[in-house]
Amino acid sequence: MGMHQKFVELAEKLTPDLHESIVLPKSVIEVVADEEAFQGWRTQETGSISALQSKSFGKDESFILDFGDHQVGYISLSIKSVGSPQDAPLGLKLIFGEMPCEVAEPFDSYDGWLSKSWLQEETIYVDVLPAVLKLPRRYCFRYVKMMIIDTSRKFTVSFTDIHCTAVTSADVRELTPLPANIPADLQAIDAISIKTLQDCMQTVFEDGPKRDRRLWIGDLRLQALANYQTFHHHDLVKRCLYLFGGMTLDDGAVGACVFEKPNPLVDDTRLYDYSLFFVAILFDYYEASKDREALVELWPVALEQIQIGLERLDEYGLVRDDETWWCFTDWHPELNKQASAQAILLYCLKRGLGLAKELEKDQEATFISEQIDRVTSSALQHLWDEKTGFFVSGVTKQVSWASQVWMALAGVLNEEENGQLMDRLFESPPEIGMTTPYMYHHLIEALFESGRPEKALEQMRAYWGEMVKDGADCFWEIYNPNDKKLSPYGSNLINSYCHAWSCTPTYFIRKYLL
Repeated sequence: MGMHQKFVELAEKLTPDLHESIVLPKSVIEVVADEEAFQGWRTQETGSISALQSKSFGKDESFILDFGDHQVGYISLSIKSVGSPQDAPLGLKLIFGEMPCEVAEPFDSYDGWLSKSWLQEETIYVDVLPAVLKLPRRYCFRYVKMMIIDTSRKFTVSFTDIHCTAVTSADVRELTPLPANIPADLQAIDAISIKTLQDCMQTVFEDGPKRDRRLWIGDLRLQALANYQTFHHHDLVKRCLYLFGGMTLDDGAVGACVFEKPNPLVDDTRLYDYSLFFVAILFDYYEASKDREALVELWPVALEQIQIGLERLDEYGLVRDDETWWCFTDWHPELNKQASAQAILLYCLKRGLGLAKELEKDQEATFISEQIDRVTSSALQHLWDEKTGFFVSGVTKQVSWASQVWMALAGVLNEEENGQLMDRLFESPPEIGMTTPYMYHHLIEALFESGRPEKALEQMRAYWGEMVKDGADCFWEIYNPNDKKLSPYGSNLINSYCHAWSCTPTYFIRKYLL
């Protein structure tokens, strides 16, 4: 690992304080199977919290609390025995769910490839009652299922003062309400986008507060864009940049993600596109903050990502597509990523050129400008198919949505030609589609930047708007309107339902519509 201790120490000094708020449960519910509902489950209210507190519960009884909205924080509750003196420990199991499926389907059925320990459950034994139970782990949920494993034949238990201490580094006082002329459906999408971002803003911009709970650079880029339009927490972006810049992989490449605890540490996951995105994030950060000191200090790291990215070009000036690399782009098992990687390299080169010019680094600016011409020329010569009017990728000359979207964002063609390319995408849609809000973000940005704002709004409504109709209170890691149980991990139980890369509709609404 390459270590720049000064950067890491500065990042640690930028660790934010967390804002706390007390949130009470709103109602008692049950989860009911319903084929028409999202993922086959819907909720219905069965009682009030005041009524719950007047009841007592014994062995094998349970209830589900609805907190009314998505929460990230720490649960506390008071428990007392009812009836005869407590003559055995209370066995209690709590299951936390962002979505109804998590409190409806048994976790024993989970058969995905991610660790089962991400499933949110807690089994506790309480020897002495009454007690105030404060769970030390932070949970991410809307629903809490309380299951009494056992008491004894002589006593039952009752629960009072159940609450969550919710935490975030986002300061809601920084938010500017949307003007009244913004349509109601976009107001709703904006509010849920902001809630998604807020719950992912902890001591770093987390990937997802339920699962992974660490800093991924691809998510950071999109979170930072949304943050500049909403919470304006520039120091949190700066902290994340210095963490990535302070801990690189052995060859100097920026790692895909960073751990905070027990000490800052870069993960050994390497993604071609994510390393390059350090350049774009630094560019966007400087545009938003004008923090020249950070730009000067982090520029060498950005330049090194450009140099490392260029090393992958072959004799034709194309990003080599073989088994020795991993480029993310989107969760699609059949997607060839050569063309999108070529475009992402160009996209980041252009932002690197902007930084070099700002710093008056004439030699580096000349070098980067030459590489922009080379990468653009290679894309047009080898990846553009004049007959179909699409960019192709890999040895099979695959046509995908991702390739066209990224080529538009990179500006390989001019704005008018990009608009025509976007039109063709919808007129003759490629078979290799998009699977994540991350990729849909780039589609919508490409539409806005290509002079197709009406189509961009149409797609935002068709995708994020459908999540709202399906009951989202935060936006999800993955969403396919045609396969609502889709998971890249083998089970929708472990999907993240408050996910960083899904928060960007607020960015579009506030950047392009206001």
